[in-house]
Order: sequence, then structure tokens, then C-alpha cells
Amino acid sequence: MRKSNRLAIVFSLIGYMTLAGTAWAVDFELTADYFGKYIWRGQDLDNEPVFQPGLSAAFGPLSVSIWGSLELTDKTSHEHDFTEVDYSLDYSGEFPGVELLGFSAGVIYYDFPNTSVDGTTELYWGFSADVLLSPSLTVYHDVDEADGTYISASIGHRVENIAELGSGSTISLELGASIGWGNSNYNEYYWGTNQSKMNDLILSASFPIEGVDWTVAPTLNYVTLLSDDIRDIDAYGTDSDFFFAGISLSKSF
Repeated sequence: MRKSNRLAIVFSLIGYMTLAGTAWAVDFELTADYFGKYIWRGQDLDNEPVFQPGLSAAFGPLSVSIWGSLELTDKTSHEHDFTEVDYSLDYSGEFPGVELLGFSAGVIYYDFPNTSVDGTTELYWGFSADVLLSPSLTVYHDVDEADGTYISASIGHRVENIAELGSGSTISLELGASIGWGNSNYNEYYWGTNQSKMNDLILSASFPIEGVDWTVAPTLNYVTLLSDDIRDIDAYGTDSDFFFAGISLSKSF
């Protein structure tokens, strides 16, 4: 499918949801994130600050979204340019009769404007459990450029209202951890090693401040590469361990 057709489908779905919202509820969410680095699945895509806005629209179990990464410095010679724009379609819900078990499935198109990198498409499907630590497992399969598979397993925990601020706002704590594995095709395309490996470990802590117009969440993140073979590859620079901070803003309407 051509890129223009993909974009037309995404924006047509957003338009349909907006029109449908006159009779049925459509939930929108606007996000605006600032991070000191952009590390994706262990890949150092930009080790200087980036701005990453996003917009999603949910209509029942179906949602569509657009997200981008804007360079804030001239580190990659693209200052003030979007170097990535992702378009996604997701269907999520619960298994009938099993309220604690959820599922999601969808497609993501990764576009890389202002660069020489070709866009690519991933299908994904996953499961989550509404139990202690909220475990989840998601499989991403690239059906385009990489023709490979990446699997992410994650856990998380939220502690409500660890502190109170003025005007009725509160601070909570969210902790998360995920581990990623790539098969040989995936790692050959992204890392240049034709081996299936445990790729990366991600640890995060955020402090959502709620009770105001926007939810504000300062975050701390640590990412490390798990495979010695991948660590020895300098496709994304010589660093294999990353610690960076950021702040996320979100508003639902």
C-alpha cells in the first residue's frame, strides 16, 4: 500500500470518528512529550533533546493515532524537522467472560520524513492481565522492510496519591519495566547481526500530577542493551546504557 493511501485511511478514520461523535462518544487525547534522548528498543535514534507530540481518537474499542518526533538540536542535521511520524490503528478489548484478560491488535506505519530511511509497517497483537504488576506481552511483526519480529514483555505498578499539592491536585507514582527480544531477521535489519537475541531492558519511573487541566508527568528512564553481540555493534553509536529524563503532558477531551 502506498504511503499516501495509508495516510488517507488514517485521516479518514479520524474524520469518521469526529462525525460519529455527534451521536456517539468519541474520546480524544492530546499528548506533548519532551525527552533528553530518543531511545527506541535500545536504538539510540537521537542522544539529544526531542519533542514528541501525538493525537489519538478512540471510538469504543477502535482507536487511531498520529505521533511524531521533532528534532530540537542539529545533532542529526535536522534541527526543527520531524524525523519520524507514526500512524497507528488499534483494536482493544477484553475476552468475553474473562474480565481480567485483555487483548489488543493493530498496525503501525513508521514514516521517516526529512531522512533517507524508508518507511515500514508493523502488525502487532498482544495480551494483558489486570492482576498484580499488570503483566503484558506484545508481538510486533514487520511485514515491510525488516520482515522480522520483536517481542516485548512488560510489568508495571501504580501507587496512587503519594503526595498532595494545592488546589486539589495529587502526585502518583508509576513504575514500569520491559524486556525485548528480536528474531534474526529483525536484528539483521536493525543491528546487522543475523541472530535471535534478548535486545533491551527498559526501566522507568514517572510521577503523574493530576487534578489540573493537563496531566503532567515528569519521568526517569534507564535503557540497557542485553546482548554482547549487539553491544559491540556501533550502528547507533558506542553507548549501550542510557539514562535520561523527560516530562509528558496529556489531556483527554
